[in-house]
Amino acid sequence: MELSGYIDSYYFTNFNRPASRDNMGQSGVGRGFDRRVDQFSLGMVQTVFKYTHKNSEAVADLAFGPNAQYGNYGNVPVLTPAYGYRIGNDNYSAIIIKQAFFKYNATRKLSFVMGQFGTHLGYEYIDAPLNFFYSINHTFNSGIPFYHTGLKSTYAFNDKISVMLGITNGFDYIYDNNRSKGIIGQLALTPAEGLSVYLNYFSSNEANANKKGDTPRGNFTVYDLNGGYQLTDRVYIGYWLMYGSQYGALRSPGTYIPADNDTISTKHWGGANIYLVVKVSDLISIGFRGEHFDNRSGARGLRNYDLTQIDVTHNPTGAIGAAANTFTFTGTLTLADGHLLLKPELRLDIWDKVAGVANKKSQQFMDSNGDYTLNSQTTFGTAVIYKF
Repeated sequence: MELSGYIDSYYFTNFNRPASRDNMGQSGVGRGFDRRVDQFSLGMVQTVFKYTHKNSEAVADLAFGPNAQYGNYGNVPVLTPAYGYRIGNDNYSAIIIKQAFFKYNATRKLSFVMGQFGTHLGYEYIDAPLNFFYSINHTFNSGIPFYHTGLKSTYAFNDKISVMLGITNGFDYIYDNNRSKGIIGQLALTPAEGLSVYLNYFSSNEANANKKGDTPRGNFTVYDLNGGYQLTDRVYIGYWLMYGSQYGALRSPGTYIPADNDTISTKHWGGANIYLVVKVSDLISIGFRGEHFDNRSGARGLRNYDLTQIDVTHNPTGAIGAAANTFTFTGTLTLADGHLLLKPELRLDIWDKVAGVANKKSQQFMDSNGDYTLNSQTTFGTAVIYKF
């Protein structure tokens, strides 16, 4: 039996000095995990239990704390008259399960995994120690699923090429909302020493089943390309490109239907990211992340609000799509034989500005008076991570 995990906490300040003391903005997705400012905050406590026996293994990845809830956002507490507060169709224990699966190695090249597991999509992770940058980007937070429940199989042709295919309930949520199943896939390549390439795919119909249990037409698809190159012993370059599309309604936390309520047209979104990490010494590294995320079609949760677009019947909030550029500078100081990580981080987010005099107080970010007058925010602070 193996035990591993981590504890992370942070203290950040927001130079806008928002009256709410958070980074969330009008959309509610201005930040993924490091949401609070001007206060000491806990991120996540993770405990991973792993048991291995010959050619099989079982993994129980349990998480606690605010980020555990944000990362399992498909199972948020809901109030029901008969049962009080429940999470989805289950009780509170569902939310602590970040991953729970078993793996069977049929041969040295072929393996099977069944259960709940983190998504294969994307460059970044929920787990703080696995990311160089402490704050997660919009492409991760607003662009892709967080986890899946299902069955997948991986075949390694050699040490340079492997393929993964699987079938899932869809994404996020422990319980499926219809009879439709999702397809996941990955082609992993290491064509040269120090170079990694991952081509990922996910597609599913996530529309809610009707009264008869039938699934209406719909589609949610994500294409993903990411990887990196170890340029020198001290310099690493990473990249991440993703493109998503949605047709029809979608039962996904906070984004059920597009901002304009149009479920007939196909909506699109995408993200482009570049990562640069330089190892200054055995103890100190510095990194830069640049991102552009485009959700101008309004399919995902990253949205602005235009008061001139309010329509009582079709768009009562005036929600519109938005795009954002982020620039993140992060350092890492490694202590305690690699167990303790200190990560000072400076991040600038710039969102589309909503035009018009009527929207003077309908921008994305809050100011010190509690009004939404700003379309950018800058945060600075330090995260502390202890892994074991």
